[in-house]
Amino acid sequence: MSDIVNNSDEVNLFRQIKEKINASRKNLVSVVNVEMVSLYWNIGKSIKSQILKNSKAEYGKSIISELSIELTKEYGRGYSQANLFNMVRLFDAVEDYGILQTLSVKLSWSHLLKLITIEDIIKREFYMTMCINERWSVRTLNERINSMLYERTAISRKPEETIIEDLKLLKENNKMTTDLFFRDPYVLDFLGLQDKYSEKDIENTILVELEKFILEMGRDFAFLGRQVRITIGNKDYYIDLLFYHRKLRRLVLIELKLGEFLPEHKGQVELYLRWLHKNEMNEGEEPPIAVILCATKSDEEVELLELDKSGIHVAQYLTQLPPKELFQEKLHKAIAIAKEKFELNDRSKSK
Repeated sequence: MSDIVNNSDEVNLFRQIKEKINASRKNLVSVVNVEMVSLYWNIGKSIKSQILKNSKAEYGKSIISELSIELTKEYGRGYSQANLFNMVRLFDAVEDYGILQTLSVKLSWSHLLKLITIEDIIKREFYMTMCINERWSVRTLNERINSMLYERTAISRKPEETIIEDLKLLKENNKMTTDLFFRDPYVLDFLGLQDKYSEKDIENTILVELEKFILEMGRDFAFLGRQVRITIGNKDYYIDLLFYHRKLRRLVLIELKLGEFLPEHKGQVELYLRWLHKNEMNEGEEPPIAVILCATKSDEEVELLELDKSGIHVAQYLTQLPPKELFQEKLHKAIAIAKEKFELNDRSKSK
């Protein structure tokens, strides 16, 4: 190698070495995480099988407390009583070691620590699957759980068998269903809108905060345009926002409505969808779908219009999150009503 290296070569060499160091560090962190999660799982398994399984609760707690003291003396921080119980929770949540190894490559201990606190198995599976698919940070995972993403997603209103099947399809075949994509309501609190605003204000602010908007909608979104002009006959129409969803493999148009949803909005959006189907759909893609975002809507009216048959989803948008207890009550009630309808439909079909 020449003793004289020009500036350009020095820059390239520095960049190459920097990339190698960063890649190595990333791999090292991943390897350490896999080993740590595996260790914690095995500790949790030992505690569960040897201490908790056949012991009374108080006796078990006493033994774990003593175990924590001894392990902390020997190995330092990380083996507190609370953390030992978290290791047991990890084993309880993921009893299959093969599944654990797969998860530990994709999720950090901090991710898993948050996920194992979710007691509902299907809800936990939803967040686990979406976290991997969307590549959420721990902070984003916390935000998604706090904003009750699962309860807002259409899949939560479906029978358990459907939820399990849709999550399996996403995990194993990298295919997403519209039920995993559609939400109601959408939380747009990051827009920072004041008391008075117009549809144009919402559209403009969404574009300014596009990254946060896509995070709320899902990372597979690709922005295509705003106020997209389409000409039908001698008339011009304008689609508010147009996106493409990679996993759904279809165009997604978003129509913004400042007030309540009205039945005539169906005809307008159906027209847009049919135009997109005819003029913009590529070979191998699924038919376009639409989301109408409105301030209020009547669920009964939406149901009677059978919008799902047209590929249209109507959802409210929230510019502020309501009090958590009120939000929980409202969403849980909506889920219960939806599941009750499914059960009634199943019963009527079986007769």
